[in-house]
Amino acid sequence: MPADPGHLTRVEAACAELTAAGQPITFAGIAARTQISRTTLYRQAGLRAVIDDHRARGHDATALTSLTIQIDQIRHSVEAVAAKVRRHEETIRRLERARRTGQ
Repeated sequence: MPADPGHLTRVEAACAELTAAGQPITFAGIAARTQISRTTLYRQAGLRAVIDDHRARGHDATALTSLTIQIDQIRHSVEAVAAKVRRHEETIRRLERARRTGQ
């Protein structure tokens, strides 16, 4: 049985509201916002697909945010290592110059 168009609209709106608020998309949360029973949300394939799709997109966004943070941390670490290597190279050059001029 296809999902009621009014139900689809309410479920889409509830998913968008939860996403905008940074809240997890759960069947209980959608049911509370839409006044549609969880049983109906689970049983009607169209409604369930909309919720599952929004949940997957939310998970992907979280994963991308996490990856972005990790990449930024790695970039800072690599920059710190590069600065240390440059300091060591400069120290080696100074020591080599001093050795050459001292001989």
